[in-house]
Amino acid sequence: MKVTVDTKLCAEMGQCVFSAPEVFAFNDNGKLVWESNPDLGLRDAVDEAADVCPVQAIFVEHD
Repeated sequence: MKVTVDTKLCAEMGQCVFSAPEVFAFNDNGKLVWESNPDLGLRDAVDEAADVCPVQAIFVEHD
């Protein structure tokens, strides 16, 4: 699984952080950071994070 975020679209509202905190977080500067290749066991949480993104900035590629 590969996760990408379009940082130009991302509004940094944090819905993804609530859905998949093991994958998405805010750094010390308040910018979104994420794990590009998360564990496959987090698939449901990552898919939910992509679904709840208000601007649809999260893209998930499943192998």
